[in-house]
Amino acid sequence: MSVHKEVKRVTTHVLHEMKVRGEKISMLTAYDYTMAKIIDHAGIDIILVGDSASNVMAGHETTLPITLDQMIYHASSVVRAAERALIVVDLPFGSYQGNSKEALNSAIKIMKESGAHAVKLEGGKEIKESVERILTAGIPVMGHLGLTPQSIYKFGTYTVRAKEEEEAQRLIEDAHVLEKSGCFGLVVEKIPAKLGEKVAKELEIPVIGIGAGGGVDGQVLVFHDMVGLTHEFNPRFLRRYLSLYDDIKGAVGQYIKDVKSRDFPNAGEQY
Repeated sequence: MSVHKEVKRVTTHVLHEMKVRGEKISMLTAYDYTMAKIIDHAGIDIILVGDSASNVMAGHETTLPITLDQMIYHASSVVRAAERALIVVDLPFGSYQGNSKEALNSAIKIMKESGAHAVKLEGGKEIKESVERILTAGIPVMGHLGLTPQSIYKFGTYTVRAKEEEEAQRLIEDAHVLEKSGCFGLVVEKIPAKLGEKVAKELEIPVIGIGAGGGVDGQVLVFHDMVGLTHEFNPRFLRRYLSLYDDIKGAVGQYIKDVKSRDFPNAGEQY
C-alpha cells in the first residue's frame, strides 16, 4: 500500500515517509477555491500557492510585484478548498530577503491569516538565518534552489542554472545548508537532471523538481501550464495534459454565436 493512499491529510512527516519508501511526490500550484478543490479531490500530495500567481492570475511579467496580502488572499481561498493536500505558500519578494525578523513576521502573518501549513523561501546560505528564525515559531519551511524567479534581475535570464561545475557545487552546498537549517523539503528548478538526482540522493529531505529531471523525489508544475490554460509558455520540462486555452476559447466562441443567432436560450432554458 502506498503512503499516498493511506493518509487522510498529507503532512511533512508523510512526505518524508514517501521519500524513504521511494514513492514519488506530486505537487501542483493553485491560487483559488474552485481549482484547488478539483486538484485536492484528484489526490495531489502538495498544493503550492506560488508567487507565480503574479504571472498567471495578475498578468505581471515577473513574480516580484505580488504582495504579502495578495498571497494571503490566494492562500486562504486554497485552504478553504483543500481537505487532504499539504498547502505550502511562497513568501513573496521583499517579505523576507536580508531581514530574518521580517521573514518571521511574514511567515507568521501567512500562517495566521490563511491557515496554510508551510512556507517556501528562495535562496541558499543567505536565507539560513531566516529559515532558522521561522522554525522557532514552529512553522515548516521549504527551500527553493536553482532558477529562483525572485532573483530574475540578478540572473538576467530564465535559462537553466548550475550547468557549470562551480555553480553546481554551490547549489549542492546550499542544499545541505537548507537541510541542516531544518527545511522539510526543497524545490530545485531548471537544473541539469544529473545534478537534480545527486542532490536528491545526498539529502534526507524530499527534493521536488521542476525541470530537474526524473531522479528527484517528486515533481511540481504550474497548474495553468499543465492544463494548457496558458499557451505562449513552452519550456522543455512542461508536459501539457490538456489544451484548455483552445477548448475554452472555442466554447466562448460558440456561446457568442448562440446568443447572436438567438439560439440561446431555447424554450427549455427559460421560465
